[in-house]
Amino acid sequence: MVKHIILWQLKDELTTEEKSKVKADIKAGLEGLAGKIPGLVEIHVQTQSLESSNADLMLDSTFEDEASLKGYAVHPEHVAVADGVVRPNTKNRVCLDFVK
Repeated sequence: MVKHIILWQLKDELTTEEKSKVKADIKAGLEGLAGKIPGLVEIHVQTQSLESSNADLMLDSTFEDEASLKGYAVHPEHVAVADGVVRPNTKNRVCLDFVK
């Protein structure tokens, strides 16, 4: 199994209301990929954080293997979510991939 963890910071110019909507849209879009991408075992987006956090949301996903993760990265449904809602609204992305 391979874990794929992403932390994002949303753009500063977004209002609190816009940030809430963006978080909900990212969560719905990414979690909506469950069952659609070969090798994707689990996918969860955490949108609630404590004030001590310096990230706004987190993707926690599990893949069967590294090849499945690579396939996910270019899968059209994932690319649509990434290009449609994630990239336009985030200013920073940190990724950690590892074998579980």
